[in-house]
Amino acid sequence: MSQPIIAVEHVFKSVTDSTGTLDILRDIHFSLAAKETAAIVGASGSGKSTLLSIIAGLDTPTRGTVRLAGQDLFAISEDDRAGLRAQKVGFVFQAFQLMGNLSALENVMLPLELAGRKDSRKAASEMLARVGLAERFNHYPKVLSGGEQQRVALARAFVVQPAVLLADEPTGSLDFATGDKVMELMFELNRELGTTLVLVTHDSGIAQRCERRITIEAGQVVASS
Repeated sequence: MSQPIIAVEHVFKSVTDSTGTLDILRDIHFSLAAKETAAIVGASGSGKSTLLSIIAGLDTPTRGTVRLAGQDLFAISEDDRAGLRAQKVGFVFQAFQLMGNLSALENVMLPLELAGRKDSRKAASEMLARVGLAERFNHYPKVLSGGEQQRVALARAFVVQPAVLLADEPTGSLDFATGDKVMELMFELNRELGTTLVLVTHDSGIAQRCERRITIEAGQVVASS
């Protein structure tokens, strides 16, 4: 059996303040194969976004670990984790997280330039055209609609051809029709590039489109199908 692309191994996350200790995640354990699609679902406050941050190595667990392509994320330095993310992981956020002072093309070029790619303009141009924004290369985020901004974010995430794409409520800031079009595009790109997709969503329709659904309640996995 091939090695999973993501292995979450008995992850706990607690935070302590003056009022005491709050357990956010409790013994989360699952793995995902390369090219698999998975939705993490559950009520607000159940720990979904915290789990996604730990899978990305952006947050650290209190106990347990995460292996990304066989690498223990928490056995390496923060700089090495950042390097591994740059090589292996793409992100799509609810609030788009585009750089307001960069054009659509420059936003998509950014991760390529950080990786030292010499063909960053060509690759970014082709990916923006792929998401239907060939006429919007030089437009800044403030003049783009929400759906257009999220398509720029998709282009930026997929242009590096990541092994893993992590999406946190990718349609949360969009109306239903726009969100549906964005998700259709996300799944299309995911199939084309063979990326492992992990998304946090409240939308049962989106969750049903994924091969796996991991349900979290009060910080614990209560169902995985």
